[in-house]
Amino acid sequence: MQSISVFEIIKVGIGPSSSHTMGPWNAAEMFLDLIRRNRSIQDVQEIYLEFFGSLAKTGIGHGTDIAGMLGLSGEDFKLIDTTKIDEKIAEIKLSNQLNLGGEKIIPFVYGHHLVLNMRNSLDFHPNGMIFKAVFSDGTSLEQDYYSVGGGFVATKEENSIQSHCVRTLYPCHSGSAILKNIEKLGLNRVSDLVYLNEESWRTKEQTDAEALYIWQQIKECIYKGVNKEGVLPGGLNVSRRAAGLNKKLLGGKTYTNIDEWFKLVVDAEETFNTINKWVSCFALAVNEENASFGRIITAPTNGASGVIPAVLMYAQAFTDHISDDDIIRFILVAGEIGTLFKKNATISAAMGGCQAEVGVSAAMAAAGLTEIMGGTPGQVLMAAEIAMEHHLGMTCDPIAGLVQIPCIERNSMGAMKAITAANIAIESDPNKARVTLDEVIQSMWDTAQSMNERFKETSEGGLAIAVNVAEC
Repeated sequence: MQSISVFEIIKVGIGPSSSHTMGPWNAAEMFLDLIRRNRSIQDVQEIYLEFFGSLAKTGIGHGTDIAGMLGLSGEDFKLIDTTKIDEKIAEIKLSNQLNLGGEKIIPFVYGHHLVLNMRNSLDFHPNGMIFKAVFSDGTSLEQDYYSVGGGFVATKEENSIQSHCVRTLYPCHSGSAILKNIEKLGLNRVSDLVYLNEESWRTKEQTDAEALYIWQQIKECIYKGVNKEGVLPGGLNVSRRAAGLNKKLLGGKTYTNIDEWFKLVVDAEETFNTINKWVSCFALAVNEENASFGRIITAPTNGASGVIPAVLMYAQAFTDHISDDDIIRFILVAGEIGTLFKKNATISAAMGGCQAEVGVSAAMAAAGLTEIMGGTPGQVLMAAEIAMEHHLGMTCDPIAGLVQIPCIERNSMGAMKAITAANIAIESDPNKARVTLDEVIQSMWDTAQSMNERFKETSEGGLAIAVNVAEC
């Protein structure tokens, strides 16, 4: 088994879903590359895209169709002006044309060239899609892709993450391996081991810079979220709440930039209730941005993108663990825990329900927080285990296929569970723990395989049918 960098787990993304938005977007870019390797974009006469299974059933709510069209247009979700997305999609639909790869305008009729097949699924994975290019000489090129969680894409032959995988000096494919390597090397902290392995991809200085860049993106996302009011797109008429909560908690105090705002947060009253509300505010802010096609940090998915930002912002605003070194070590440890779930279970709600998203993110955040609170390696893994243990069996049942209800509030709950798990672990003896992190990961995977498909991001069970709303 090869190793995965922490920055493949915690990375810049775009809402509302890593598996249903970023994955199809990445697949479209991969198909463009496939065309270029075999022929030329100029030779393409028509292009077809069909989504199956979970991608089709919640495709409209997750913006899967939008991601497919923008990806085929050659847009980059890391760079696109997110305020222009609606305008770009409206132009494609109105003109019945698509600028393929930004190189050639071809006919493109929504509903004909792009289809959401809700009746059928592909065998390899619930999140399947097929791209087909028809060339001017009558020949064609076809490829199936599968969005396997966290924005990663696979074919039956190859997973997109494999190109980023390497064999590290001290492989950490399980919690027990992490502890054995730390003991063997005489290290004191989990982050020390992660640092060593990340050198397989980049220098320590580059690792530090990337982690601090992630932190800057987190702050900016939260700041955007606490300063936007109104109703989220999609038709459920869900009101944004982070901005109102932010105003109430600040007691009417004003600011003009992110630094002034952050200072006001740090200086705010620090009772249990206010800190609890701030944590919720941070998580709500991120996930409201995610729900409106905002740029966020995928950690490890978009549906769970508010948990780690909320916990890290909590640590920065309300604890003594506020140095750049703390930020870096938090992110490194959180990311490493995410890789364990990616390699040994799943981070795809279509495969494992929400335990695979918010549950994994809570485990990651709990571990990161415990690390910077001075926890031992055993306590770090214990915190991750506790956090996941109390998400086991959590379903993914978004109303109308939108990443809004229950997803947005669920991130606030996940953040609070992560903080609680860290506090319990830091006061506990991990040698007396009856459940290991490896055992809870296996249990999560067993639960995922036993879970009814209706509760795996299909909008066919739970809240999605209890609340009678047609998919928007």
